Amino acid sequence: MAEPYDLVIFDCDGVLVDSETLGIKIDHAFLAEVGWPLTESEIIDRFVGRSDADVIAEVEANVGPLTPEAVERWRTAYRERFITDLVAVEGIVEALDALAKRDALTCVASSSTHSSLRKKLGLTGLFDRFEGRIFSATDVLNGKPAPDLFLHAAAHFDVEPHRCAVVEDSQHGVQAARAAGMRAFAFGGGVTPGERLEGPNTVVFTDMRDLPSLLTSSP
Repeated sequence: MAEPYDLVIFDCDGVLVDSETLGIKIDHAFLAEVGWPLTESEIIDRFVGRSDADVIAEVEANVGPLTPEAVERWRTAYRERFITDLVAVEGIVEALDALAKRDALTCVASSSTHSSLRKKLGLTGLFDRFEGRIFSATDVLNGKPAPDLFLHAAAHFDVEPHRCAVVEDSQHGVQAARAAGMRAFAFGGGVTPGERLEGPNTVVFTDMRDLPSLLTSSP
């Protein structure tokens, strides 16, 4: 059977690496410290899937400018926690292996910086699977939920948007895929409940091992 998609675009955080569960707790503590206490649910809705620059800008719009020391303390908390606790999302290795056997073209398009992507994918043993096919929000003018990043990745491979599948786990990411005219495969097994990811041109699923068959059966 011919592959229904010419390119499968993976988000990173929450899709390839299980970083969102760690990051939300770090954000919760930091935001309370700087005077903007949010619940974990509010953090998920506001920030998951967005670039560091956009998150910092929104925080500063609510609490005032953050000192460089505060920002560095926030980032250090992430780095230290990832070194000790970051793992690949359950089932993603099996899914990637199945796609590799079909010679499916895959890439990463993430709101994280290139440096952060290299570290997170390296820590979880996934970097070699995507080396040379990694795109960051820093490559485009507008981050998710704008479609820029996904369109940039598709253009790099000369693939039409409607021939792309996007694997996402956040509301902002799913919105970006839809805006790009791409089919979204929304992973509801992470921090964002599946019902918040539902919508047009979107398949919601909860087990990464199911992804290869879903890609084949969803034109």
